[in-house]
Amino acid sequence: MKHYEQAPGRRIGRIWRSLLAGLCACACVFSLAACGSDKEAGKIRIGIKFDQPGLGFKKAGTYVGFDVDVATYVAKKLGYQEDQIVWKEAPSKQREAMLQNGDVDMILASYSITDERKKAVSFAGPYLVAGQDLMVRKDDHSITGPNDLNGKRLCSVTGSTSAVTVKQRFASEVQLMEQPGYAECATALFSGIVDAVTTDDVLLAGLASASRGRLRLIGKPFTQEYYGVGIKKGDKELAKKINAALTDMITNGSWQRALEDNTKGSHFSPDPRYNPPTPKEGE
Repeated sequence: MKHYEQAPGRRIGRIWRSLLAGLCACACVFSLAACGSDKEAGKIRIGIKFDQPGLGFKKAGTYVGFDVDVATYVAKKLGYQEDQIVWKEAPSKQREAMLQNGDVDMILASYSITDERKKAVSFAGPYLVAGQDLMVRKDDHSITGPNDLNGKRLCSVTGSTSAVTVKQRFASEVQLMEQPGYAECATALFSGIVDAVTTDDVLLAGLASASRGRLRLIGKPFTQEYYGVGIKKGDKELAKKINAALTDMITNGSWQRALEDNTKGSHFSPDPRYNPPTPKEGE
């Protein structure tokens, strides 16, 4: 009788031991999986553009541009060396989601501070106030500003608000060509298919610089775009640290040098009415 009374107990004991062993194994598996996927531990993940000469551009496995230089300076002030930066491509439509999902710690990608965007994310900065401008061929003097665009052929990127702004404010008769990127617009300008390209002046300056003097910036910005550092919503402490780093960069001359280095040959000069800006956003 004892034999049959103890057997269930032994069976239950074995079942519990098996369950506990299974739970431990699962815990180990999940732990290892977490550790295995955390290859970016101790690093800072920064979103930039990979296709914007002068701002954020991926070139032979390296990253160059004004946004890259500013991000690197800020990261160092936060305690990260260059080899601790993980660069992530941040397409315009994905920027808010990347911050909300924790895919990146910050974004510097010609990211204008707007009330609409602040509903989803927070910003530090601004670190540059850009303005919409025009780029033309070096030898074309028929366009001196947006008021000269009636009847002209204008290129902008598909979905961009830049061309819409021109049509609404200046040239209702402008002929618009849309391309997937500004490099394609620059090519269309080279070949004479269009007469001008429009977007933010600092981006046009990067394109003009890359053209080796064949394209030039008009230099008459007609909007203000406050470029900010996108961060997770509500992180005031990080905003303060970033703003302190940006202020330091502006004060010691590094900001000016970075801007000049990335817009060489374009004759670009940021609008002195707004630049350099005072970084106080998000505090």
